Amino acid sequence: MANSDILKTWYSEVWENGNTDAIDQFFAPETMAEGLIPEMQVGADDFRDLVMAFRHVLGEIKVDLPKIIENDDWVSAILHVKTFRADNGAPLEVTGQVMARFKDNRMVEAYNQFDFVSLFEQLGQFPQDTLPVCMTGQRLEWA
Repeated sequence: MANSDILKTWYSEVWENGNTDAIDQFFAPETMAEGLIPEMQVGADDFRDLVMAFRHVLGEIKVDLPKIIENDDWVSAILHVKTFRADNGAPLEVTGQVMARFKDNRMVEAYNQFDFVSLFEQLGQFPQDTLPVCMTGQRLEWA
């Protein structure tokens, strides 16, 4: 199986199906993913918590990988995630990117970027247009 196919299966099994038991099948025990949470690496146990947290606030998740580049043991992909809010059914779309290195059919390195600002805007946890507002120098204030 090509590494790009393994990556597609990771998103299908873990994120779309919510099968957190499959994480160990795709992640080598010592693997720590970077980029999802600033200043924090995410291991297999952290991914279990992360998947469950997202599945709590989101409906059915569909992950599309419209662009994939594979070079030796490295795979890079653009992610397009479609889902909806669990509380009111409003549709959500978010993008991201991943780069992963594979060894023996498991991820041994992973670097992620995900548009959390857009996600949290759509969830109603950040105000709309958070990024443009912040780029003007204004501060977001919570009452």
